[in-house]
Amino acid sequence: MVPTVPLPRRPLDPGDTTNDVRHWYENELGWATVPGSGCGGLPVRLVVGRSFDVLDVPAEAGFAALRHRGQVRAPASPVALHGDRMLLLVAAGSADELPGLLDWLEWGGLAPDLRAIGAGGHIEAPPPPGPPGSPVPAGSSPGSQARSQSGSEARTNPQGAAVWLRPPETGCGTAVPLPTMSALGGVGGAPDLVRLVDTLATQCQRVRLRRACAQPLAFS
Repeated sequence: MVPTVPLPRRPLDPGDTTNDVRHWYENELGWATVPGSGCGGLPVRLVVGRSFDVLDVPAEAGFAALRHRGQVRAPASPVALHGDRMLLLVAAGSADELPGLLDWLEWGGLAPDLRAIGAGGHIEAPPPPGPPGSPVPAGSSPGSQARSQSGSEARTNPQGAAVWLRPPETGCGTAVPLPTMSALGGVGGAPDLVRLVDTLATQCQRVRLRRACAQPLAFS
């Protein structure tokens, strides 16, 4: 049997921030980045569908869901904010499960704002978290997400750049725990995908109804 030799790690250029970002994702997390991304001042992008899939919801609904899951002490998993959308990382393959899961939960087409990004997709890579004690972007600390607001007070990222609300943990020697179907098993402590999807669909529907009620009535 021919021994497997690991590929060499990409060397770091101390003055290259883009290379630092790519290095952190590829070498610390083992997540693939889109080749050629990060050039010309554009952000590095992460390949979706290999190490993780993404649930994409309105930030207002996402913060409400995080607050609810915090109250029931649900296991945590990586969450990012990108403009007025929240990105929740889930186990690879979950995007394919979403339509059937919504039907099984009797949500069907009632939660159009709950989207999934799977194989073939990609997302903007949020900057890696800084060292302990470094400044945290406004509204992106884990504590702030528990104090989520509703309606016009919902937090978004006006600059539009992706930021981590809850970054993936590294240095544990294990894969990042991501929500998965319980029957399929997952990394220890991984949240349950069914409960997460049900909570997100509920909050997306509440946001839609609240916005619909706020619309002025049209008279013919």
